[in-house]
Amino acid sequence: MLASLLASLTGGRRLTAVFLLSWPVVLLPVLAATPALAQILEGGTVKAQRGDWQVVCRPPPPGAKNEVCGAVQSVTAEDNQNVGLTVIVQKHADGKLTMRVVAPLGVFLGKALGVQIDSKHEGHVPFDRCLLVGCQAQLLLEPPLLAKLKAGKTLVFIIYRTQEVGVGIPISLAGFDQALAALQ
Repeated sequence: MLASLLASLTGGRRLTAVFLLSWPVVLLPVLAATPALAQILEGGTVKAQRGDWQVVCRPPPPGAKNEVCGAVQSVTAEDNQNVGLTVIVQKHADGKLTMRVVAPLGVFLGKALGVQIDSKHEGHVPFDRCLLVGCQAQLLLEPPLLAKLKAGKTLVFIIYRTQEVGVGIPISLAGFDQALAALQ
């Protein structure tokens, strides 16, 4: 079931990775079922498609009243199926929004995850943990960053294999605002 939900997340869409440097990039394979994605999809249902984002909800955990939902987008490089990212945006009970990015194993942790909205560099976010299926970085979507994301067209996450070699993976922001509005 998880495999079919993962396949539906990309809607058959594959994006071409933008190579930031002319050196070849070789990354270790990323498994399709990342823990962050599995947490949202386990027993979950795709409730809505908003542009390139899907709103996926699962039943509430024991003792909770509301479903757990996330706006999810998963992309792979068109020329290398082993290079990809999964992005999950969740709204928490306190109203805060977080964006989790799960990158493939083998990323250079010292360089962190580069963030670019359209063509403007927004900084780097450190990875907070690596598990068997990938490394995770988390961003708190504060109002200034959230406004940039809502107004932007493409969010590019830059992962590094070494200090000098990076690859940018584009995430479409089409439907981002509508997907956020659908989160409970």
